[in-house]
Amino acid sequence: MKNEYKIKEEMCEIGRRVYAKGFAAANDGNITVRLNEREILCTPTMVSKGFLKPEDICKVDYEGNQLAGTRKRSSEVLLHLAVYKHRPDVHSVVHCHPPYATAFAVAREPIPKCVLPEVEVFLGEVPMAVYETPGTQKFAETIVPYVKDCNTIILANHGTVTFGPTLEKAYWNSEIIDAYCKILLLAKQLGAVHYFSEQETRELLDMKKRLGYDDVRFRDANCALCGTSSFNNRYSSFVPEPHAFVPQTNGKPSPAAANGHPAAVDDLDGLVEMITEKVMAALSGVGASV
Repeated sequence: MKNEYKIKEEMCEIGRRVYAKGFAAANDGNITVRLNEREILCTPTMVSKGFLKPEDICKVDYEGNQLAGTRKRSSEVLLHLAVYKHRPDVHSVVHCHPPYATAFAVAREPIPKCVLPEVEVFLGEVPMAVYETPGTQKFAETIVPYVKDCNTIILANHGTVTFGPTLEKAYWNSEIIDAYCKILLLAKQLGAVHYFSEQETRELLDMKKRLGYDDVRFRDANCALCGTSSFNNRYSSFVPEPHAFVPQTNGKPSPAAANGHPAAVDDLDGLVEMITEKVMAALSGVGASV
């Protein structure tokens, strides 16, 4: 086992990576590591993650009470504790504001699946938790419905929280989700985003299972591997609707997405045609009433 000082040094190193990647401006973000069943190490408030020193790291209990440290613990440690209390296999949590992933959080655009192999294997489906004021218990509770079925969560209008069996793997999930969101936005500028078929996705999930990773789609043998998210209203009443990235199954918009919603049109010409038809129908109605 690593000694406590070594873990603090690793937390400082991850803090430098978070800051260097632009995932945490100024004093943003926080990092925690589970020491044992009584104590958790956490970064302090009002200190840039890019300039942390081991002596800055605080220690708290599972209720958020500070046990040690010359600086005050992060106000958002409650968010981390919500993960630890529901995931005994998790030993580290990273919360930050990666710009591309946070753009999806601000737009409240669900993260599409069945697009990149690495995302399917290492992240899987990524839910979005409803917005609450940061630092509060209500804020921490927003992620509870999802923590058992994923390792990465988008926080609406806020950022991301990622977790894993080690500090480095928890941080890697932050990198993966932001890189994925950047690729999605760039691909959208070039044209349509192409999705995997169900069979292609099944092959990736088989690989994922062999590697020992979990996935929410393993819970239900009859669930749709692609298309709409598994994190539906069974998890929360907050289920954001897609606008920019329409869920697809085998290259076609999924039935749930094709409910007459403008986002169900996958190409610009189709969108223009649909809008024109609606405008002409509205105009004809006005003419009939005059």
